[in-house]
Parts: sequence; structure tokens; C-alpha cells
Amino acid sequence: MIRNWFKIFVYHLKQNKLFSFLNVLGLSIGIAGVIFAILYWNNENAYDQWNPEKENSYQVLNKIGATGDIWASSSIPFGLTCKATIPEIESICFYDGWYYEDIIKYQNQKWMGKKIIVADYDFFGTFPFPIVKGAKKDILKERNSVAISEDEAKLIFKNEDPIGKILINDNKPYVIKSVYKIIRPSSIEPNYVFGGLLREGDLNSWGNFNYTLMIKTKKGANMEAVLKKMQNVNYVNRTLKDAKANGQTPEQYVKENGEITVILDQLDQARLHGTKTSSSHNFPEGKGNLQLLYIMVGLSILILILSLVNYINLATASAIKRAKEVGVRKIVGASKTQIITQFIFETAIIVTLSILFALAIVELSLPYYNNFLKKSLTMNGGEFYLQLIFIFGLVIVLSGIFPAIYISNFETLKVLKGNFSRSKSGIWIRNSMLIFQFGIAAFFIIGALIVNSQVSYMMNKDLGFSGDQVIRIPFKSADRNKRIEKYLTTKQELLKLSGVQDVSTFAGSFGNSTNSSSGFTHNGVFVQPRNVEMDFGFLEMMKIKIVEGRNLSPKFASDTIDNWLINETLAKKLGLKNPINTIISSGWGNEKENLKFKVVGIVKDFHITGFQSKVPPMVFINIKTLKWNNFDNVYVKVSPTNLTETIASLKAYWNKNVNPDYPFDYEFVNKGFAKTYEEQVKQKNLFFILNLVVIVIAIFGLFALASFSMERRLKEIAIRKTLGAETDILLKELSRQYVIFCLMGFVIGIVPAYILLQKWLENFAFRIGISFVPFSIALVSLLVLTLLIVLTKAYQVTKIDILKYLKYE
Repeated sequence: MIRNWFKIFVYHLKQNKLFSFLNVLGLSIGIAGVIFAILYWNNENAYDQWNPEKENSYQVLNKIGATGDIWASSSIPFGLTCKATIPEIESICFYDGWYYEDIIKYQNQKWMGKKIIVADYDFFGTFPFPIVKGAKKDILKERNSVAISEDEAKLIFKNEDPIGKILINDNKPYVIKSVYKIIRPSSIEPNYVFGGLLREGDLNSWGNFNYTLMIKTKKGANMEAVLKKMQNVNYVNRTLKDAKANGQTPEQYVKENGEITVILDQLDQARLHGTKTSSSHNFPEGKGNLQLLYIMVGLSILILILSLVNYINLATASAIKRAKEVGVRKIVGASKTQIITQFIFETAIIVTLSILFALAIVELSLPYYNNFLKKSLTMNGGEFYLQLIFIFGLVIVLSGIFPAIYISNFETLKVLKGNFSRSKSGIWIRNSMLIFQFGIAAFFIIGALIVNSQVSYMMNKDLGFSGDQVIRIPFKSADRNKRIEKYLTTKQELLKLSGVQDVSTFAGSFGNSTNSSSGFTHNGVFVQPRNVEMDFGFLEMMKIKIVEGRNLSPKFASDTIDNWLINETLAKKLGLKNPINTIISSGWGNEKENLKFKVVGIVKDFHITGFQSKVPPMVFINIKTLKWNNFDNVYVKVSPTNLTETIASLKAYWNKNVNPDYPFDYEFVNKGFAKTYEEQVKQKNLFFILNLVVIVIAIFGLFALASFSMERRLKEIAIRKTLGAETDILLKELSRQYVIFCLMGFVIGIVPAYILLQKWLENFAFRIGISFVPFSIALVSLLVLTLLIVLTKAYQVTKIDILKYLKYE
């Protein structure tokens, strides 16, 4: 029986090559979209699932003030006090919350080490990577200890035993204590973990939030109680003590300085559902984009539904050609169940072919998809294959049941008489599905237009600075204590090079904000501004305007002692109507006395971070003002002429005179800032690709349904032409219903499009408003597309041979 069914299937496949191809291709595209979404979903939800401590480990975040930023950093005494006074906390771990790259040496070898972090001795208690060689406990207890990954050990030492070997980093020797195996994906995947993180000067400093803190609690601990106790540690050791020192009540102190609120993010959930911090990522491997994940899954499901609707439309519309087959089979004794089973069997074959094509599409497209997501996804794993089997079954059920039941319900006598083609049975269902297709197409077109508009807005918005022909060069001084002297010498020499127009620096980078932030209170208002330590001339080089007062200048000795600039946002937050010459007590200095600065100028707001964030309050001081400094880049403005020669001269000087250990590297400032909306550009491209997919599938469905619908009306058209109907009147009549379907589908699509895209735009502090323009363009596009397809087919139908369809009437 199955063999016979297969022969029938092959026969109809040959008879309807085009529509069979459209069926398979449409389903393939829909299934491929779901496979892509599944791969992304599986990867994002697999982070840290290997970690046996994932449910008991928490990252400690701090929110400064009621409306302040959230930071994934803490102070040493806070962490140590929590460990000592809260019995539910089993252990704590401090580490740098980001990777850095640095030169590492071993004997005569030298290389740029990547994914380096510095931690304290409890790191491997929180992130228990399997130890394959060396010590398994107290690995980083000694400050000169280092653990390296298994891959790095093989790369450096080949077949040698690395344990006990000496690595040199930052001119300091480190003894390799252990070799560990990285299990991916993880929130942190370091190649090197160096000891010696905690600086002695910070051991009693409650105000230095320089360290990422993880706590591991005992199993079954009441986290609400733990959080309350940690909050109390801050209250007792900061709020009460500082209030007493200032002669204030705790309430007065909190009102003026704000209160630090502790937030705990469970490691198990932190990747996707954790609290968003001011730096937008909490762990070195970054924070997952839950919104993008939902977008990918949602859009892939929509496309699959569109493909299924398209398949069902094609299957039911083509049922007329198999009506007599079903009638004859019923006459010879075939039951309804057998007919349903046969058509589900045929659907299973088509779905199998579609899945094979979908897998081929995914395999060919996976490198581009990985590049889009910055991942290394692969199609393997037991979970993935089970999901693939589930998709197979689900698609068969959703796409096969309705057409099979619909076909099995043909009335035997009616179809054998040959008048089935005049029946309107099932047409309303196909039309409803076509309307639904139009709705999905409208949603995608509107979405693509709005996303494109937002991205164009970001790319063309005035940033408040000009990075044209300005390059950023990482600055690594051999002696950190003489960094300023080395920089000033380098600056003078670079200015002598042909093609170099200006040289300056500041402690930060465009697109990543500044390297430090300090809170202070002025006139009862607490603020947490970004600190911009800069060289003279930096604002002029970047074309950042002064709107009031003056810029810092080497002409004024006080500009390197106690003068600073503030930006417009900070002036507004502090409520300064006449800010020039205002004296403000900074957040710098020791805990008993803060340094005081005079405002000499107001800087026009400019975008140092991406458009997702508002312009932060900022203070600007000269790099010589404080004993410490955080700048780690040199900014060079180069002439657009002979750029290649200028870069070559910079490289030659840099490699010879700055620090031979660190190879010359550079990036244009505009390109660096563009990375802040790189993800949105990719989302725009994604919408564009999906738009093409959706429109192609919609065209399949519209073309097929229009073809079958008009073929059913061939005799009607022949009669009307005989009675003298003009071609233009026939075209108008044949296309009218599809225009109505298009309008109905558009109305269905605009509501979810508006709601979801408005939600997407809320992620941006600077965004466009949703106007009627994208909706109008989407409507016109759909109407043009519909009329183009329908009128083309209708015109073809009106040219029929009248005698051919009337001679038997």
C-alpha cells in the first residue's frame, strides 16, 4: 500500500513540478529559520549550565543613589565584611570583570596574551573549571601565581609539563600553578588567570569600587535575608560612619549623598535575565541580548507559520486536480481514514525533503550567521536532534492534517459528475490564510522601514564631536609611574612627523565611555559624573564646543591644580544657573577631605557612549591635576593626504621608541564609535533579509492561489467574453477581491507592528518617532506587489481560447 502511495505521490509531483517546488522551497525556508533560532536559543541558554555552583553563585551589583547608575563592581572591605559577618555566605571571589590583552614572556618567547583576567585565590571555587594538571586548591593564594587554560598550555609548552614554569607579565614573574580546561559556553572563559588582584591600598577603602565581586552561598540559603544583611553592612559601615563624621543624621546623609543599594544576580540567570549595568555587560563574555533572542525566535516562528499557511493554501487550492481520484478511491472502498493517512504520508515526504533542504541552507549560511551573532554555533548535540525530530512531527501535523481532512471530505457523487470546480467549499479558509499572509508581510515591511530609519538616524545624528581623520592608538608605557612624561615626549615627537596634524589624549574612548567615575554632593544634590582626564587641546582637536566660560589652557597654572570643566548635563543636574566660578567639592581625595575645584567652563553635551544611553554628567580635568591617571590611548589627527605614508611613519616611530613589546595598532575614532550601533545595523540587515524571504513566500502563495482561483473561473470568463466583456473590465473584476484581501491583511499587520516596534525603540535614549510614512510605504508596496502578480495572471487568463472552454457546455 505504501509503495502504491509513493507511486501516486511521484506521479503528482511530476504533474505539478512548479507548485511542488514552491511547496518544498517555502517549507525549507520556514524550517531553516526555526533551526537558526533554535541554535541561537540553545547556545544562549547553555551559558554556565555546566557549573555545579551556578544556583548558589551571585554577582554583586551596586546602585548608587535612587536614580544612579548600576555598577558591576564593589569595594574590598565590603566583600570581606560580608564574608565575615553573614553566615549564609560560604565564600567570596574578587576578579577583574573584563578581559585585557598584554605581552607575556617565557624564556625567549614573547606573544600577545588574550583573555587575561586578574583574580584572588577563591576564583576557582566560584568558577570550578576542571583542573587537568597542578594544584587543585588555593591556586591563586600566592600573589605571583597564575593558572592557564589547557589550550594555551599546549600552544606554549607543546609536550612539556608547564607546572612550575615562570611567565613574565608586566615585568613581574608568575609561577604556573595549574592548568584548567575551559568548558563552554561560560560567562567567563579566560586563557590566563593571574593572582595578586587585591591592592593593599584598597583593603580599607570603602569608596573604591574597583573589583567585581561574586559570592557563593550555602545551599538552601534565604537570599532575601542575605540581601538584607548585605545592605545592612553598607548601612553600618558607610552610611552611619560617614553621617557621624559629617555631623549629620543618617537620613540627612542619605538625602544628600544617596544610598548604595545592593543587587544580586544569580549566575544561572545572569546571562539573559540579569540586571543591566552602566557598562552594558556584567561578565567578560558579555551579557546576552534577550530582546534579540526573542526577536529571532519570534520572527522565525512567524516565517514558519507563513510557510505552513503557504503550503496549506497550495495543497487545498490544488485539491481540485485530485478530486476525481478521491471520488474513485471512495467508490472502490477506500475509507476516509485511509485517504487522510495517504495525504499525511505525502506531506511527510515533502516535509522530509524540506528539512533536508533546510539543513543544507543552514549549513551554507551558518558562517554568516555566526559572524552576525559573533558566535561559533554548530549543528550537533542530542538536544538539537531531538528538537529537529519535534519540528518534523509538528510541521507534519500542522501542514498535513487540514489538507488531508479537507480532501477526504470531497462528496463522491459531486466530484464524479465533474462539478466540484463550481463548489465554494474551503475557499473562505484559503482566503483567510491569504489575508494572514498579507498581515505578516505588512508587519515585516513596516518593521524593516522603522528599524532602517532608526539606524539611519543614529548614523547621521550630530555626535557633538568630530572624529574625522582622528585615530586612537593604545598607549602602553613601560613604566606606569612615568606615563605622563612618556606621553608628553611621544606627543612632541609625533607632531614632527609629516601628516600628523595634532596629538592629544583623554582617559577613555568614544563608544566605551570614560575609565573612571566619582560621586559627590553639591547643594544637597548627589551626582555620579564620568571623569575625563584630558590633555590640553583635546576638546579643540575633537571639535567639542565650549558653550560658556573657557577651555582649560596651559596659560593658566591653576588649570592643572583646581580648575575643571563640566558638561551641560551636569550643570542641569546640579541646578547651576550661573555655573562659572562655582566651587565644587569633588569625589576625589581621602575619605576625610575631598578636593575642591572651580568651574571655569561648560562643555556642550556630546555622545561618548552609544545612543542607548543618555549623555552622562561629566567633569573635565587636566591629566596633570591628580597624582593618578587612567588614560591608555593616544589620539592622533592625521592628514587625509598621503595617509598610508603617515600611518607607516607612526608605526615605525611607535615600534622603536614607545614600547617595543607592544606592536603598533590603531583604530579610527568614527569606526570605534560605530561599534555602539553595530548590533542595530545587523538587525537592520536581518530585517532586510527576512523581508525578502517573507515577500518571496507571500508571492508563492499569492501566485498559486490566484492561478487556481482564476483557472476555476475560466468558463465564466469565456462566457463573459462571449457576451462582450472588455479585457479591462475583466481585469478589474478578477483583481478586486485580492486588493480587498491585501487591505484586510494590512489592517491586521499594523497593530502588532506598531506595538512591538515602539517597544524596540524604547531601548534608545535617542530615537525617532513612529510616523505614518512607513505604514503608507508598506501599504503601497503590498498593493503594487499584489496588483502586479494578480493582473499579470489575470491578463494571461483573459487571453484564453473561448471555444476550448465552451464547446462542451
